Amino acid sequence: MLETTQALTIATVLTILAIPLLLPHLTTKIKRIKSKSPTKPPHPSTEILALRVYPIKSCRGFSLQKTTLHMEGLDLDRKWMLTDAKTHNFLTIRQIPEMTLINTSLSDDGQALEITFTGLKDKRISIPAHPDETWLAAHTTLAPVKVWDVETDGYVYGAEVNGPFSEFLGRDVCLVLKGPMPRVMRGNGDPRVLGRTQRVNFPDVHPVLIASEASVAELNSRLVGNGAEPVGVERFRANIVVRGSVAWAEDQWKVVRVVGEGVVLDFDVLARCARCQVPNVDPDTAEKHRTQPWNTLMGYRRVDEGMKYKPCFGMLSAPRAEGVVEVGMRFDVLEVTASHRYIKGF
Repeated sequence: MLETTQALTIATVLTILAIPLLLPHLTTKIKRIKSKSPTKPPHPSTEILALRVYPIKSCRGFSLQKTTLHMEGLDLDRKWMLTDAKTHNFLTIRQIPEMTLINTSLSDDGQALEITFTGLKDKRISIPAHPDETWLAAHTTLAPVKVWDVETDGYVYGAEVNGPFSEFLGRDVCLVLKGPMPRVMRGNGDPRVLGRTQRVNFPDVHPVLIASEASVAELNSRLVGNGAEPVGVERFRANIVVRGSVAWAEDQWKVVRVVGEGVVLDFDVLARCARCQVPNVDPDTAEKHRTQPWNTLMGYRRVDEGMKYKPCFGMLSAPRAEGVVEVGMRFDVLEVTASHRYIKGF
């Protein structure tokens, strides 16, 4: 028994004497373990800075202090589009930059969509912002229309409305309001991927595009550094602009929430928005810059394995519920992911 106690005492002493020698090795090992731990960018609560809707696809939109979120997107957003008069195939800024000189606004009472044309003070169109079936039956014709490779339906307006658009753009076009046929989301929003069936109006893919002010500022710092002019967030035609604190943190958003007084609205963030060269078009003049901001974005924002040859800006999302959204509401990130991958429509 005495020998055992002496042995334990000697072992304890040796251990205590060895601690100073082991500490540097233990500290190094702990540092290595910490360095292997993934670091997550901060996602603190922020706020909505701006709400924007673009009633006619590819035409000039406007800002709102407050509006209603529907499952198809913000109220009025991309509910109309212009089509070729013969084929009823959709038209965008990609083919006709001058479409950005077609301006939209709401009447003071919110009942009418007012349409004007930059440079033409004498031309103005006013149509109901939320037309009922009786008005549509008297003024439009329901017909098949096409967005990308998908056929849906739309209420095609008559010559009195279409004439000013055709004259301004120098080609025969028709204004079309989304019809009753469901245009179900595809790609990342396909029911087999999303887990629910959700319809949209006339956006390219998904209902709501969210952008971060921090990312716009970071892009502009690079543009200025390259000798180019900074650009406004309107170039990217986002619906919700949030303040943000870390540029490109939105790449990891998976579920986000908007919170106001008595309002809680969640969004599934479906995919990064792969960009074409539409942001090169100045919305004030319709002049398309030959290289910027496309070249700068291409230099460092080709970040999605599903769309390797296009840069990304903004996040495409789908609301889980409907309600009122307002500038100043709190914006929370509930879930993040490192697995975003753009899926083309299928």
